[in-house]
Amino acid sequence: MLVAAGDDIGTVLREARRNVLLLTVAQALLGVVGPISFAVGGIAGHQLLGDDKSLATAPLTAFNVGMALGVILVAILSRSIGRRFAFMAGATVAMIGGMITAAALFQASFWLFAAGLAILGSSSGFTQKLRFAAADASPSFYKASAISWILGGGIVSAVLGPQIVILAGDFFAPVWFAGAFVALIPVCLFALFFFIPLRLPEATKASSAEAGLPARSLREIAGSQRFLTGMVCGISSYALMTFMMTGAPVAMVVGCGFSSDLATLGIQWHVLAMFAPSFATGWLITRFGAERVVACGLMLLMGCAAVAHLGLALWNFWGALVLLGLGWNFGFIGATSIVAQSYRPHEADKVQGFHDVVLFSTVAVSSFASGKVLAAYGWDMLNAVIWPVAGLCLLLLVLLMRSSKRAAA
Repeated sequence: MLVAAGDDIGTVLREARRNVLLLTVAQALLGVVGPISFAVGGIAGHQLLGDDKSLATAPLTAFNVGMALGVILVAILSRSIGRRFAFMAGATVAMIGGMITAAALFQASFWLFAAGLAILGSSSGFTQKLRFAAADASPSFYKASAISWILGGGIVSAVLGPQIVILAGDFFAPVWFAGAFVALIPVCLFALFFFIPLRLPEATKASSAEAGLPARSLREIAGSQRFLTGMVCGISSYALMTFMMTGAPVAMVVGCGFSSDLATLGIQWHVLAMFAPSFATGWLITRFGAERVVACGLMLLMGCAAVAHLGLALWNFWGALVLLGLGWNFGFIGATSIVAQSYRPHEADKVQGFHDVVLFSTVAVSSFASGKVLAAYGWDMLNAVIWPVAGLCLLLLVLLMRSSKRAAA
């Protein structure tokens, strides 16, 4: 969002903060879909399968495929009915997904369970657009903070989601976990009401402030070094996080004999670590630069792999999951900021849509590969994948920083 010459910067900032607050609350409520799905998706999938358990994480792959489709659908609906109504539709989709997933558990149907998680994933695709909506509705100097506040709403999700699993998961016992998905319905209904008072700028208004600059082609934007580096680092941070997080509950419960409650608490600490630093991440990006923040995130991901390699005690799993969450926060928020610097407001929809489709398609592959690799090679192999991927991203960041210094000289 650019500030026109006649606009009062204080008024613009107050409006941006109001929108960001509403979107943050909505993010906090709708964000429980992910923690609930990932806390129980692999375990429930394992229980619903027969002798071949290699497809245990397939429902979580369906979740990520649904998320990739959701980001396409939200872009289409945003253009046709506006972002506010598109977000309300996403909350409705989440309620439908909760009902179908619960019904699948009652029927002990693995593939219906996967379909339900795919629908829940598509609703999360809508939720992913919230961070971009906050950034686009904010003046340039407030964009990084707006993104951090939206993702900071995940702190509530990190606590609320796992606690819903623990407190409501056995409500319909012996149909385990069905209660958690039923509980999604009132939570998402409540979130829907926070979209009603939103006042988001239309794309046409944003583009009118661009002083007649023509929209560049997607190929031109996507071919720039800044966009490519931001996208590769963001995708790698997200895919590595999903790869480890998907396999961790199954490794803990099935492989090491820990209770499902301990695995769920591990996911809670992980999601807290994902979102708790978000209130400071925007300031860190402003102070030190997005590239350095992403590099810090990648080194934290390497630290996650190191802790996981040390053993199979509870602290190894929880410690690795916390470092995994911290690494995702710095890596993904920083990379999102890099990507946001590569396009103009009137180019946002096509760039964001392309970025998120590639992102969540890759994440879907990583979640499916997690179950296959865990079944075939074990927990240590999941950890080993982090090293080469994070190393490649660090190299790309170094090249981008050198290029930026040359351009500034």
